[in-house]
Amino acid sequence: MPSEENKRIAKNTLFLYFRMLFTMAVSLYTSRIVLATLGIDDFGVYTVVGGVVAMLGFLNSSLSGGTQRFLTFELGKNDFVKLKNTFSAALNIHILLAIVIFILAETIGLWFLIHEINVPLGRENAAMWVYQFSILTMCISIIQVPFNASIIAHERMNVYAYVSILEVLLKLLVVYLLLISNYDKLALYAVLIFMIILITTCILWLYCKSQYLECRFGYVRDKSLYRSMLIFSGWDILGNGAVIGATQGANIILNIFFGTMVNAARGVAVQVSTAIAAFVNNFQTAVNPQIVKLYAVGKINELYNLLFQNAKFSFSLMWLLLLPVFLELETILKIWLVEVPEYTALFCRLILLQSLISCVQRPFVKAIHATGRMKVFNLTAGIVLLSVLPISYFFLKAGGLPYVPFIVHVSATLLEFICELYLLKRWINLPINALIKNVFIPQLLIIACTLPVSLLFSFYFPFLLTIIFSVLSVCISVYFIALNKETRIKVINKIKSIILKKIAK
Repeated sequence: MPSEENKRIAKNTLFLYFRMLFTMAVSLYTSRIVLATLGIDDFGVYTVVGGVVAMLGFLNSSLSGGTQRFLTFELGKNDFVKLKNTFSAALNIHILLAIVIFILAETIGLWFLIHEINVPLGRENAAMWVYQFSILTMCISIIQVPFNASIIAHERMNVYAYVSILEVLLKLLVVYLLLISNYDKLALYAVLIFMIILITTCILWLYCKSQYLECRFGYVRDKSLYRSMLIFSGWDILGNGAVIGATQGANIILNIFFGTMVNAARGVAVQVSTAIAAFVNNFQTAVNPQIVKLYAVGKINELYNLLFQNAKFSFSLMWLLLLPVFLELETILKIWLVEVPEYTALFCRLILLQSLISCVQRPFVKAIHATGRMKVFNLTAGIVLLSVLPISYFFLKAGGLPYVPFIVHVSATLLEFICELYLLKRWINLPINALIKNVFIPQLLIIACTLPVSLLFSFYFPFLLTIIFSVLSVCISVYFIALNKETRIKVINKIKSIILKKIAK
């Protein structure tokens, strides 16, 4: 890959990591205060009621991926007219989608909330406030997608980072307002979260309108463009619907069998996993536009190399963060939270395991999106992931414990990844043997060299020493196993350069 592209990816990654470090620190604090202020029951209500709206939002996820793919593809082709039409078509589609989801949420979704969701006695009115403002939040988020996709397609990650930092600062303000307010805190929380999304959407709209000529609302008559985007996204609806079914659907099943206490435990576990996965997602967000652009201009060998490097370094970064958390999770939760819901640690470990598989899987999913061949991919992924629901329900109905859906989901994610690699082998001749040799074997060796010794170390040494040892063991293993000779030399030279500059000062 050209040096200029490497520099752009590195610069964008740095912006995203700056954003992530700040937002994660504030988010962990706000999550602690929100859980303590709302209480476990109300936090569980917010998690499961918001999940009903999120299930309808899978339509938005589907169109979001398609919008970003088409905008990035046209940027790679340098076709401004097609780019402008693509943005306008995407915006028109998302406005229509917001209207459709609003109607579905106020009919089918409302019926489901009233008749199927287990809400604690006396909290029905607050749950309705949460539901209504979650709908509005979802609709605003849908309209935001084309603007957000434009910023990522143009690889302006600094803007993406600044808006995210503003968003998390506003959430800090929300925590303060919750603490001093005498209103129903659950209802107020839902209203304030909606206001944050509204503010950030207006900022993104104003920025895109001023910076990118293509980001103007317009009526596009090109039916073939609408057809291409909708066919792409239409098949993606099945895949994203399956993802939502396997996550939020399982959350609702847990609510039916075990109530809001278990939903609260899952909500906390998801926040821990999301915070850790954010490190990897930032790197992948910076790389993803290049995956689409390389495919658009037919540089397939460079695409292979980028996919392998992305998967290898994503895993290394994820494992660096995941291992110490995995070993010392109970202690971390006690330090972080005032009250830790039952099953939180176990749920968190299982979700982290799934996140580890997903971080390696994600670059290859983006490669499939770049090809535009969505039918077989989403049919396969949809069947595999949707199976999580009936299998989980069967085991829970038979007396299974609350962790069963998480184990089923991990297994389904692994099977889905295998299917995706098979499809890429057929479509772009992905070299599976090279993938196993250069990516999977090094990953397994890193786990084998770090997990047993770090686990043994944790039995005899305190919290901080265990974290330091596990991080060092991963760094050393990645250096000798994941990096080739040329990269190791570059790392050493970079470290020497930094040390010499410090000495010179």
